[in-house]
Amino acid sequence: MPQHVPPSPPLSPPAPSPSPAPSPLPGPPSSGPPPLPRRIVFLARRDLGNPAAGGSELLVDRIAEGLTAHGHQVTLLCGGPASPKLLASPHDQGGAPARGYRVVSAGGDAGHFLRAPRQLARRVGACDLLVEVCNGMPYLAPLWHRGPTLCLVNHVHTDLWQMRYPGPAARLGRRLEHWALAGTHRRNLMVAVSGSTASALHGLGVEPDRIRLVYNGVEEPGPLVPKAPEPLFLAMGRLVEYKRIDLLLRLWERVRPVTGGRLVIVGDGPERARLTAMAGPDVTFTGHISERRKHQLLCSAWLLLHPSLVEGWGLVVMEAAARRTPAVGFDIPGLRDSVEDGVTGLLARGESSFAAHWCTLALSAHRRDALGAAAEQRTAHFRWSHTVRSFRAVAAEAFINTLPRR
Repeated sequence: MPQHVPPSPPLSPPAPSPSPAPSPLPGPPSSGPPPLPRRIVFLARRDLGNPAAGGSELLVDRIAEGLTAHGHQVTLLCGGPASPKLLASPHDQGGAPARGYRVVSAGGDAGHFLRAPRQLARRVGACDLLVEVCNGMPYLAPLWHRGPTLCLVNHVHTDLWQMRYPGPAARLGRRLEHWALAGTHRRNLMVAVSGSTASALHGLGVEPDRIRLVYNGVEEPGPLVPKAPEPLFLAMGRLVEYKRIDLLLRLWERVRPVTGGRLVIVGDGPERARLTAMAGPDVTFTGHISERRKHQLLCSAWLLLHPSLVEGWGLVVMEAAARRTPAVGFDIPGLRDSVEDGVTGLLARGESSFAAHWCTLALSAHRRDALGAAAEQRTAHFRWSHTVRSFRAVAAEAFINTLPRR
């Protein structure tokens, strides 16, 4: 069941209680009444097939597939390109599989925010629950949708606005996000993916009794690949400013003479050309890779390096953990939830501390192995079946207990 969040959620929330080993996605129920709410629409910026997709899109996809398996009728209304199929199957077998849920594009990446209300009415139709996925720019769904509405938040953007936009636009975006979360959704339940996100929502003025925690899951990793014989360090994610791969490249110049080895950076994005130009020796940019290659790298890497400025959770941290690969990151909201500092990885409080953690673990196989084993053990409590189960409970609560609108 989802958790009610106290006024001051812990920075490192306890893991959910263990349960018997589940399948990655639950199967349909064998009996019982029809699921409530039956027709669920997710309103999100991107589809998982979008080249710019990341952790938020993967979360929505896994929840949507799980809800469909339980008998719900699910539609994703999104911006940009949308496809009824994924770009690749989870394990690169048999080509691109069809989704279990419907995917509808509401228009371009920016323009769809204005077109979403009309597209929902014309192309999707009535629904029992609308889930607004609020990642920065909001849809303000409660202003134009009169049915039950749920808000899903990965992280509150705060300082990211001024990093990505000039002053006036950044201030406007920040105020709009604040108003959307604390104002337009004031009658709705909010789903937060971590204790840190829940705490940020509370800081904006969202009452704790309206916040529910639904953690990200992780796939069963399959057979593990041995660690690389020589130092192999891995960074993985979209190449955008707030992921701070440029900082990682600068630190690599200090770390490489001590550790040797290779730094592999997986992913693509608008920062790739600039980052490639500033990269020193023994740095490889792979771009997008297959799931099979991703699994191999996560297994064989000595460390996952995650220098991001802000995270809601840090899904790749748990993906690495499932392969016995500990993470080094900064002591920021989100990573405080996905990394147990000193247990499953190390969190740094500054650049020098990050470099020191990097070197320390690179030079100590015993410490790396201990952190990796603990990381793998922790991921057993975070499976997509748990995520779907928790989200279904919140969806039912939002549907049944929706307050009448004035």
